[in-house]
Amino acid sequence: MKRIFKYVLVTSCLLVFWIALVFWGTKNGLWHDSITKGEKTEDFAATVREIIDQQFVGNFAMAIVNQGIIEDEIFYSAGKPVDRNTVFQVASLSKWVSAFGVMRLVEEGKLDLDAPVGKYLTRWELPQGEFSNNKVTVRRLLSHTAGLTDGLGYSGFEPGKQIQSLEASLTRASDADEGVDGVVRVGIEPGKKFVYSGGGYTLLQLLVEEVSGQPFPAFMKKAVFKPLGMVHSSYTWEDASAFTLAEFYNRDGTEARHYRYTSLAATSLYTSLSDMEIFFRVFLKGGKNEPVGRNVLQPETILMMRKAHAKSMGIDIWGLGTMLYSPTENGDFIIGHDGKSTPAINTAVRLDPQSGNGVIVLETGHPLLATELAGEWVYWRTGKVDITLFARLKDKMLDTIVKGSLILVLLTFGVGLVRSSFVMRHFRLSKK
Repeated sequence: MKRIFKYVLVTSCLLVFWIALVFWGTKNGLWHDSITKGEKTEDFAATVREIIDQQFVGNFAMAIVNQGIIEDEIFYSAGKPVDRNTVFQVASLSKWVSAFGVMRLVEEGKLDLDAPVGKYLTRWELPQGEFSNNKVTVRRLLSHTAGLTDGLGYSGFEPGKQIQSLEASLTRASDADEGVDGVVRVGIEPGKKFVYSGGGYTLLQLLVEEVSGQPFPAFMKKAVFKPLGMVHSSYTWEDASAFTLAEFYNRDGTEARHYRYTSLAATSLYTSLSDMEIFFRVFLKGGKNEPVGRNVLQPETILMMRKAHAKSMGIDIWGLGTMLYSPTENGDFIIGHDGKSTPAINTAVRLDPQSGNGVIVLETGHPLLATELAGEWVYWRTGKVDITLFARLKDKMLDTIVKGSLILVLLTFGVGLVRSSFVMRHFRLSKK
């Protein structure tokens, strides 16, 4: 019996060690190869162009930034030409920019990060439930820790269909993704857990309108876009606009419809590569009259936005509206946000605030290309696996853990059988 217990203990220890080793190795990129062997921006850019040529991409705009300077821009289109001023609908990348606007109201003293949001609401209120709505704060909405379990995901409204009101959407979004009930409510105790919530940002949209007394798009234009010089950015699109809108494509290459949204703050920013380059540099110190935040937000507020406020699997992943992709050597993070929706829109930004290095990718026609390239940029530049690349490597990691665990169990079992056989033989010989 003691021998069996010993084998079980040894096997358990080996399994724990193996699982920890594979997890650590995957997280640190020990078994992942960079998409390019070169160390220069032109090497990475050449690889990106090769990847685009190998698969369908509808529209593509990318900037590679080194120490705050745009080193290269890459454009591709399956239809009308795309350039740095072409406007893309950027899906959930909108949340990062929306959070910037929310923090403007915080700085002005019109919003308290830690006050119950119900304090500011008159047009709609959170439904009562098991947990206290008083624990739902702006800080927790920004960091997806407010306990909302809506699971939104918005599919948008087809051309010609009436768009839901903001209040009706919060009550039950009729454009919720398939399998999601679309009800914005508190389903777990606020502050206890990270749960991604598109509905939380729609609630922030309402909050901005209530506090500012303006429609959300008008507030963002006045408070953020105009002072920063983001002339191609808006949360609404007029078909008569003088700017060019990137065409929408499905994954199979067919042209897709242009969907409109109630959930502007969560998913409906329209912006260009040139404007995102401006927004990128807002997080960096520029010249003498270009402080971090560009006098729209204070440097201390910008720093607060990338302080860790939420964890997943023990890893810091979210600040205030800002995704934390990978820790840096100095205790900071590579930051930004991704966006993904159907029809295939995928956008991504990675920014190292300390070095000024980063990448911006706006894309239609492929569901994950922007995220994949941005994650590969982080690995190429730093040798670290960001949270999106880790998610892509997870299945391979789990497969390696399972196969290795089976081998360890079989080996231990085999060693046990051999030893037992040897002991029995020795026992029989000794009796003779």
